[in-house]
Amino acid sequence: MAISLSVVVLLAVVLVVLIRGGSIKAGPAIVAILFGFFLASTGMAPSINRFMNSLAEMVNSISF
Repeated sequence: MAISLSVVVLLAVVLVVLIRGGSIKAGPAIVAILFGFFLASTGMAPSINRFMNSLAEMVNSISF
């Protein structure tokens, strides 16, 4: 749960920066948000969740 919340916050910050910087306009941003929202309710959601969890674990295992 903590990883999912962190990813959501990170993506929200990136989205706000892109909108404010002019790289992406509000219309395409809304489409991207709606796409993610509806994608989460499909059958692919568990696979995407597993992939993101394994990616987070891989990044977490990197030691400097």
